[in-house]
Amino acid sequence: MESWCFNRGAIVALLLSCVTLRASAVADYSWLGQQASGDSLAERIQPPASYERIPKPERSFASWLRGLHLREKGAVVYLFDGREKSSQAGVFAVVDIDVGSQDLQQCADAVIRLRAEYLWAAGCADQVAFDFTSGHSARWSDWSAGRRPVVSGSKVSWVPRSAPDSSYRSFRNYLDSVFTYAGSFSLARELKTVADPSTVLPGDVFVQGGFPGHAVLVADVAEDAQGRKVFLLVQSYMPAQDVHVLTNPRASDSAWYPAFRQGNLVTPEWTFSYSDLRRFPDQDCNARSHDVVPPDNAMQPPGRAAPPADRER
Repeated sequence: MESWCFNRGAIVALLLSCVTLRASAVADYSWLGQQASGDSLAERIQPPASYERIPKPERSFASWLRGLHLREKGAVVYLFDGREKSSQAGVFAVVDIDVGSQDLQQCADAVIRLRAEYLWAAGCADQVAFDFTSGHSARWSDWSAGRRPVVSGSKVSWVPRSAPDSSYRSFRNYLDSVFTYAGSFSLARELKTVADPSTVLPGDVFVQGGFPGHAVLVADVAEDAQGRKVFLLVQSYMPAQDVHVLTNPRASDSAWYPAFRQGNLVTPEWTFSYSDLRRFPDQDCNARSHDVVPPDNAMQPPGRAAPPADRER
């Protein structure tokens, strides 16, 4: 009887621990509310044979990305207006995150969204800041204090327009404002060039800034015993659409891409150069990433503040 009681207690404790971990996981992905559906990215998409995920701390950007919830297997990508994406050929899995009701959360915006959501979940919301195409900084701390951007030509001013509000709903409204006036051009400029693309890390970004341009986020990285790396990519696209894991068009039914120092990275809807790899200066909340060099265009003058009708992705 004592043995049974002990075992029963251990089982109950284990179950409670699982419930707690699941609740914590939901809390890390605020847009899900209290509901979590589907497997996580790490649960569903296993590394290729002989590869293992590179170790990362529990509260790192990499760990957070690996915990992203995926919609059911076979889910299709929808546009912001409810229509199905015309081609599903490059879709390996769909991330369970809202796209919004406007044509805003396109490619660079999806990168910005996921980065901002990580900082929010990690308790580093005060670090959330992105550049507009004009080069002006858009800080969450300004928005939550009630200031709003006023665009006049190429100048952006932040003026008091609303009562202070640090709620998650206000945070999402802030992100929509960033999506309106930022894009691949500004994202490429503010991130740091990775000196050796074969050292790719989760949270890195392949980005070509332009009008149009494109950006995809590295969601995970695995490595074999010889140090060769493979990685997963997620993207949104034009028009704004569900964030999804990309299939590797050069591999058979696989989402993993090989990491190289140079050459072209061919994705279903865009071809990058491996030299397009960029990294957030502070890859993890309250931690610094050192494998970077200043971007070649760091000293170029800022571009203009693009209105919604002239947004590049």
